[in-house]
Amino acid sequence: MAADDSGEFQAGQSGLLVKVPEAESAVRAWRDRLDPSARAGIPAHVTVLFPFLGESRIDSDSLAAIGEVMGRHQSFEARFERCGRFPGILYLVPEPDASFRRLTEAIADRWPETPPFGGRFDAVVPHLTVAQGQDDAVLDEVAADLRGRLPVVARVSAVDLFVHDGTRWQERASFALR
Repeated sequence: MAADDSGEFQAGQSGLLVKVPEAESAVRAWRDRLDPSARAGIPAHVTVLFPFLGESRIDSDSLAAIGEVMGRHQSFEARFERCGRFPGILYLVPEPDASFRRLTEAIADRWPETPPFGGRFDAVVPHLTVAQGQDDAVLDEVAADLRGRLPVVARVSAVDLFVHDGTRWQERASFALR
């Protein structure tokens, strides 16, 4: 998940993500140092949709609707065998990524007022962020270390809702895939 332009997360923001606990041993030390979302309580993950609904809009009806949308999708396996980059960002590439894309599309179709990443990017690229806001030398060091820790294989069976309380991200609900 990404912070807004001020570099701070906002109280009441929410996001839907797929936790990837299988990756924690490979990425945790780097994420704790180089990813603000890790320091704010977000585990290793692939974002499904951020930002999502404001906390004031999350009620029993919206939770039921999220569960219904996610329940249409089958669980799946993803492999993380290599690193990818955006400017200043190093991430693990999930393969295949089509199931992650379908989850994002399904939520964005149901809540069109919440486009992925606020509509800032033309294409959604599923990824597991390891480091952000770093120069190439740091990203090269992280990538070299990760090469010896990959692949990571993950079973994806749920999507989780996290809400920022003004200090940290808190897991609010989990939605099972079929």
